[in-house]
Amino acid sequence: MGEQKEATLQISGMTCAACAARIEKGLKRLDGVEDANVNLALEKSKVTYDPVRVDVGQLADKVESLGYRVAAEKAEFAILGMTCAACANRIEKRLNKLPGVKSAPVNFALETVTAEYFPGAASVDDMQEAVEKLGYKLTLKEDKSEGGAAEQREKDIQNQTGKFIFSAILSFPLLWAMVSHFRFTSFIWLPDMLMNAWVQLALATPVQFIVGRQFYVGAYKALRNKSANMDVLVALGTSAAYFYSLYLSIASLGTNGHPEGLYYETSAILLTLIILGKLFEAKAKGRSSDAIKKLMGLQAKTATVVRNGEEMTVPIEQVLAGDIMHVKPGEKIPADGEIVEGRSALDESMITGESIPVDKTVGDQVIGATVNKNGFLKIRAEKVGKDTALAQIIKVVEEAQGSKAPIQRLADRISGVFVPIVVAIAIITFVAWYLAVNPGDFGAALEKLIAVLVIACPCALGLATPTSIMAGSGRAAEYGILFKGGEHLETAHRLDTVILDKTGTVTNGKPQLTDVRPESWLNETEFLTLAGSAEKNSEHPLAEAIVEGIRQRGIDPDDPSRFEAIPGYGIEAAVDEKQVLIGTRRLLEQHGIDISHVLGNMEKLEKQGKTAMLAAIDGRFAGLIAVADTIKDTSKAAVERLKDMGLDVVMITGDNRRTAEAIAAEAGIERVVAEVLPEGKAEEIRKLQAQGKKVAMVGDGINDAPALAAADTGMAIGTGADVAMEAADITLIRGDLNSIADAISMSKLTIKNIKQNLFWAFAYNSVGIPFAALGFLAPWLAGAAMAFSSVSVVLNALRLQKVKLDWRNPS
Repeated sequence: MGEQKEATLQISGMTCAACAARIEKGLKRLDGVEDANVNLALEKSKVTYDPVRVDVGQLADKVESLGYRVAAEKAEFAILGMTCAACANRIEKRLNKLPGVKSAPVNFALETVTAEYFPGAASVDDMQEAVEKLGYKLTLKEDKSEGGAAEQREKDIQNQTGKFIFSAILSFPLLWAMVSHFRFTSFIWLPDMLMNAWVQLALATPVQFIVGRQFYVGAYKALRNKSANMDVLVALGTSAAYFYSLYLSIASLGTNGHPEGLYYETSAILLTLIILGKLFEAKAKGRSSDAIKKLMGLQAKTATVVRNGEEMTVPIEQVLAGDIMHVKPGEKIPADGEIVEGRSALDESMITGESIPVDKTVGDQVIGATVNKNGFLKIRAEKVGKDTALAQIIKVVEEAQGSKAPIQRLADRISGVFVPIVVAIAIITFVAWYLAVNPGDFGAALEKLIAVLVIACPCALGLATPTSIMAGSGRAAEYGILFKGGEHLETAHRLDTVILDKTGTVTNGKPQLTDVRPESWLNETEFLTLAGSAEKNSEHPLAEAIVEGIRQRGIDPDDPSRFEAIPGYGIEAAVDEKQVLIGTRRLLEQHGIDISHVLGNMEKLEKQGKTAMLAAIDGRFAGLIAVADTIKDTSKAAVERLKDMGLDVVMITGDNRRTAEAIAAEAGIERVVAEVLPEGKAEEIRKLQAQGKKVAMVGDGINDAPALAAADTGMAIGTGADVAMEAADITLIRGDLNSIADAISMSKLTIKNIKQNLFWAFAYNSVGIPFAALGFLAPWLAGAAMAFSSVSVVLNALRLQKVKLDWRNPS
């Protein structure tokens, strides 16, 4: 078996959960397909496959053979570097071999290529990279549109709107005729012509076969593939009404042309209502991707770059790593990079949530889509395109929205067998009415059969979960919470224990110099000069805190003539021909230096949450230096909030117990696990899990990665190491512990929303089918209820996009 790959196909033409299940089954039957998940609400299929045995084109062909369409995007490129037709042929062959590229004809005369590809399986970046490896260069001729999926959805909405208007105009006279039949509406005037069977036939036939064509085509394709979906139910129900009415019309030839028991209005009005429901549903589903649109809207559209000494404005897609970008005050940063000239304050609120602008100068890193407030900057682009921080955020949100939560499996299984069961119930209903309830009354029995078929559409069931997952994960992203998949959004609400790493999670992760206590034989300035010079070449965070603190006191350390870092103990250096030791008590004890008289003071400092280090000069104890990592401003309130939610909060750290307990006490945490190695953190989590606990691990460092992977839910602080974010299930971009409570709250709200949707979807069918079978629902009313059920489920899910979490209101 070759290396597995993933492709995401945008699919249109699905009408209900049975369609999604059929596509899944069809794809899974292909040799080389390991797994396939179809999201009805997002209209996407995520396929895991072996590229040695099957390619993306075959996946798309399979979907289309099942009767659906796979949306493709087009991108037009200018080609640089071609010299002959052989170059064009080489580029064309390479592009056509790329997974996900449908076609890529190269025009040598115009030096262009128009590539048609499946988004999710291939990208502009993939094509540019492949051609650059051949020695040529592809440049987008114009900005991409929002994409084939959005265009397809807009076309579908326009198409359904046109069909609805056409259908409504023809159905209105039939509705008029039907309404005037009721005893309480008999006063309504009705032209005699509208009661003529042939006039009704003329009005109903275009609706049945022009507007209803999509249902016949869908039903045929479903049945041809040994499946059944909503189209089958609609086609059966409306056809029964139409063709029975046609039979009565033909049988009435030679009479007054006003036969009793016609159901032309039933089929026409049903199709009109179903089309209206589909129109509302399509518009509502389009709104569920608002979060992605908002995130994409944060990006700059163009960038000013310098190439060959010339300043030029290019589309954002054409920015290359290494480009020097010019950013004026008020403009957005086009890509992630490093400032090479200038200083300014940057508004990073869309990434960090902090409303106060951050001062940046030469050497500082900047993030694409943040706003330059007041200074001119020159920035070297380092991460562009799909590698930028914002692009990664969008990717995570899209993957979360496209994933399938475990709770959806139940609905999928039910939808897969639902339609055949409904058809059986409809037939039983017809037979019961025709033979027992109203013996011999074919029309009454047919009416009940149509009502059962129409009201039982499983659309609401199929939309119940994915629309909630989409809306919930999108709203969470606006709060800086990235769920890597729907399953994590679903499981987070079950957590009962939260383990917090100390450094960089509970604390700021930036120690500060707090105490300087030189011995009496040494003045403080001399002591700090020697200590700062000794620590100057160390990269340890504690050393950096000492050097920075000394500089803030107006002392500029010298360079040591010799420096040696002793891992786990401290440092040894030579400064002005003096030997300087700074580190732990064990380091000084190894050098035979008496420190017994300062151990009491050292212990007091550690109880205050400070890390105390001992210093010796030329073999003689010289003083004590302490640094402290202060807790974040919001940590205490966030811990209190977690406790109020009924969660057990534990702090875990590799730091010494006294310091850890002092920090924990300040943050309001009672339980502390200290002096633990990285692998020990994962073991502590497993111990809690063995007690039946559902554990979340929250960390930010490389040493937290094993624990994040071992936890039921791993949450990585977004300001931390990339490897931690890779190992985690949820990324908290804003680095604030309140985001933990936000994530759990959003999970609870989403699950509550899913359960509401599933309840109403099940209840609707559980109540609606018996009511229709017992004759309490007219077919047209059943059609209206069916349409309303799908729309109501989507609208209920979209309420999640308006959720306001407790402690802030995102912009």
